[in-house]
Amino acid sequence: MKKIYYTLSLGLWALSLQAQVIDEAYNQKIKEFTTDTKFLPSSVLNLPIDAKVPSPLKHFGAIIGAEGVLHRTSEIYGYFQKLTETSPHITMQQAGISEEGRPMNLIAIGSKETLKKLEHYKKQLALLADPRKLVGQDVSKILVDSKVVYYLNGGMHSPEMGSPEMLMELAYRLVTSQAPDIKAIRENIIVLINPVSEPDGWDKQVEWYYRYSKARKSYDDGFPKSPPYWGKYTYHDNNRDGLQISQAITKTIYKIYYDWHPIAMLDLHESVPLLYISTGTGPYNETIDPITIGEWQVMADHDMTSLATQGLPGAFNWAFYDGWYPGYGIWVANNHNSIGRFYETFGNAGANTYLRDLSNQKYAGDAVTSKEWYRPYPATEKVNWSFRNNINYMQAGVIASLSYAATNGQLLLKNFYQKSLNNIKKGIEETPRAFVIPKNQRDPAMAAYLVNQLRGQGIEIHKAESGANQGDYVVLLNQPYRNLAVSLLTKQNYPKEAKFPPYDDIAWMLGYLYGVTVTPQDTIKYQLSDLKMVANDVKYVGEIKGEGGNYVLPYKAQNTVLPAIYWLYSQNKDAKAVVLDAKATVEGLKDTLAAGSIVFKGITAEQAKQLTAQFGFDLQLSKTLPTVKQHEIVAPRVAIYHSWYNTQDEGWARYTFEQRGIPYTSIHKDMLKAGDLRKKFDVILMPRMRGGVSDFIHEIDPKFGPLAYTKTNEFPSHGTPDSTPDMTGGPGFEGVEQLKKFVEAGGVLITLDNTSMMIAEAGIARDLKVYNAPTLFHPGSVVQVKARQKEHPILYGYPEVFYLFKGMGPLLQTEKRDRDMMLLQYGTKLLKEDEEYKGPIMGMPDKKVVKTPDNQTPKKEDPYVLSGMVRNEQTIIGHGGIFNVPVGQGRVIAFTFDPLHRFLNHHDAPLLWNAIINWNHL
Repeated sequence: MKKIYYTLSLGLWALSLQAQVIDEAYNQKIKEFTTDTKFLPSSVLNLPIDAKVPSPLKHFGAIIGAEGVLHRTSEIYGYFQKLTETSPHITMQQAGISEEGRPMNLIAIGSKETLKKLEHYKKQLALLADPRKLVGQDVSKILVDSKVVYYLNGGMHSPEMGSPEMLMELAYRLVTSQAPDIKAIRENIIVLINPVSEPDGWDKQVEWYYRYSKARKSYDDGFPKSPPYWGKYTYHDNNRDGLQISQAITKTIYKIYYDWHPIAMLDLHESVPLLYISTGTGPYNETIDPITIGEWQVMADHDMTSLATQGLPGAFNWAFYDGWYPGYGIWVANNHNSIGRFYETFGNAGANTYLRDLSNQKYAGDAVTSKEWYRPYPATEKVNWSFRNNINYMQAGVIASLSYAATNGQLLLKNFYQKSLNNIKKGIEETPRAFVIPKNQRDPAMAAYLVNQLRGQGIEIHKAESGANQGDYVVLLNQPYRNLAVSLLTKQNYPKEAKFPPYDDIAWMLGYLYGVTVTPQDTIKYQLSDLKMVANDVKYVGEIKGEGGNYVLPYKAQNTVLPAIYWLYSQNKDAKAVVLDAKATVEGLKDTLAAGSIVFKGITAEQAKQLTAQFGFDLQLSKTLPTVKQHEIVAPRVAIYHSWYNTQDEGWARYTFEQRGIPYTSIHKDMLKAGDLRKKFDVILMPRMRGGVSDFIHEIDPKFGPLAYTKTNEFPSHGTPDSTPDMTGGPGFEGVEQLKKFVEAGGVLITLDNTSMMIAEAGIARDLKVYNAPTLFHPGSVVQVKARQKEHPILYGYPEVFYLFKGMGPLLQTEKRDRDMMLLQYGTKLLKEDEEYKGPIMGMPDKKVVKTPDNQTPKKEDPYVLSGMVRNEQTIIGHGGIFNVPVGQGRVIAFTFDPLHRFLNHHDAPLLWNAIINWNHL
């Protein structure tokens, strides 16, 4: 029966093509560049010849997936522009602009009639997205008069090079083919294509391929697969920006979502052989509607089945990724009641063919070559893999997925509406009913930032304009994105018993990450008449209170203090900022000033007003000045170091400094080797780098050198945001010695997370040793910490016990005699060896033994994990979070976590700002 059905299907398909001439030359080229007939699905063959619309072969002179052929962004957009000029089924418009000024274009494909009514269909989906707008209306009529919008995202990760190329061929097929399945797609749904979502990185990668990779004969020869930078700031983490919405790629994807409300979004990636279709192993995010989770499974199974009917080996689902973290770019869909999905096909980081070894690849504990329920037809341990093979798999999967949407449109639309309705019902029937961001905050500017971030996620926020709690912000949960608000504002409970490790961070509670108090309310305690919807982004403008001629900042680790000092010094050469190193009472001030508070001297009233308005903190006027111990702030010359083999976290550091307005100089290995660092800089920041001490010292193997990353006429996108005539070799021992001399001469070296381990093992901070905790499992979570040196300037503005975000970075420790170097510890309990000895001491008979009463209840320690999960947490409690290591006349300030993690944990960043503010008083 199945054979008869398959034969009939092929017959109908062939009959439909009789009116069109098949491009046999294109077919022949596809077969030529496909290494095995098993890798050639029938759905990618038989492109038609169109009299008006040029195929990729006609336009470029080569088919998509041809050996050794790639196209820059301008060429890709040029082809899509040609399609819009020759076909009535496609449009192109600019949706955004990259950090380096390249356009980010969006393509829409549908029937002529559909494209004429795009604005109508956008309005229909906006209605379904918010069922409150449909009260009293016949929803069934709205559903029938709506179309599924299906979004395809290409080119997010630059070395994953198949999708921007494949999407050109797919677009040509969608606008020209009269095959029944393609015609149904064109007539029944709207296909959106973002072909190069990271154009800056794509052009760098294409040029890297032509400059270097194309000549490589082996995939596994150790040569860098990509340039040192993709986007201006983010590397692989451009797909971890969904909570921050900080990068152009994310802003554009979000804009597209809110403009169109795509029912499904499919992100096209490459990392796993031969095709992974996302469902995830779980645990799934606690707030995602069960309908979405069911849709993940159904759509993946449909795609798998479609590929199976075409005989493709190596397709699977389930065993990769989990489905927990909501911060991926395409999770804008899952977070807003649509369907977010992704593929991972198998790429070669270019257009070469390589013999690839799959024998050591495992996912969810199973070899990728094993036959499993989720992978019924595995690939062999070795495959001769071409660029065209990758194109074939990706395109066949996408066609299958679009076909599912084309034949199940009403079901998908109904589910979309139902999920939005479910959110509203939960907000009415379940608790909490609201979240409150109180007016009084430690850092009001960060509270305003939280409001704006929630608004960026489409979450509605009200402000109490009157009543007893005037000034509070209120998130009422009877809204379509209620589940997302709950996800962002409550703790994460990742199960300790999860069978497989998480794919990424497991905690993201924004109140903790931003240092903002957020309180849930099971009963709404506000009069609705007092609340007004926040229609625009908010900004906290500080106040100046009191009387007198002295301006005082009560310091509470506000994020904007350091940039405010740089700004003030740039405006007024006579201005001074003085840090109080002890508590102080000042005439006219009601509250005692905490250590770390700042007195501004020599500034005008207008400058004080500008400080409060621009930087969002309050100032107090006083008639007298504090007389406690204090020191003047000398704005340091700061450098941020980057390697050439791993720029991910250095990019986040640069982005953070630029967003905050903190001046810096970017340096790399060549500057270290040149020496004289102390003459140029006071502080050198070394953000987190991956790898070990050898990676730091030697970086890229010199056998690949000289390896220039410079701008040339042939490679104009290279050489930014930094350049070098040779990326290889690292700073070497010579550069490490110069870095040590910098510290010994009075400089401050600040190291973050894994880089602290590198500096310890490189011998610059010899008092630090790596502490091995083999059973500790610490994925990104919010945890409690305690000050060990609570009066130290790095801890100014923080209480004795507070929280921070920590991931999987290594631990460091000192000898017991040097524990005063430990400024901050994880957890609140001391290490056993650091506890005070209370027993008898031989030779000291007069020393009293302190006995614990039999009936005394042991002190209950504060919980270590506040959001997320840590296994075997007892192995980290008591160990150091920040160390202050004297080296000659200078200091190494070693963080064993990252206070600049992905522009997310703003609550932790002032620990770093404190080190910079007080660099000469540590």
